[in-house]
Amino acid sequence: MSKARFPLDPANPPPISEETGARMATITPEEIEQNALDDPDNPPWTDEELDRGVAGRRVRLLRQSLGLSQPEFAGRYRINLARLRDIEQGRTMPDSAFLAYITVIEKEREAVDRALAG
Repeated sequence: MSKARFPLDPANPPPISEETGARMATITPEEIEQNALDDPDNPPWTDEELDRGVAGRRVRLLRQSLGLSQPEFAGRYRINLARLRDIEQGRTMPDSAFLAYITVIEKEREAVDRALAG
């Protein structure tokens, strides 16, 4: 059975009960941190996990801005598809060469396309 997914509309957020709203208004950053630490199913991210997530999001947003699927982006820019998936999903941290390549694609996409076409 597949899950139904519904994107959240920032202009129309889901309603929050009065009780939840009151609790959210009074909770301190220390309580938020402690609650996260106490939840074994959802611990806070480590710095490394956060870095991987930020890098993966950057790559995914670039790919999506081009209107390309993962296989299309990987083929167009000659990136290993499995590596692209791992990076986008935050499983691995891209090395400095990969991040430099992404920067070049972001800033000089046409030049990269010309270079790879020949």
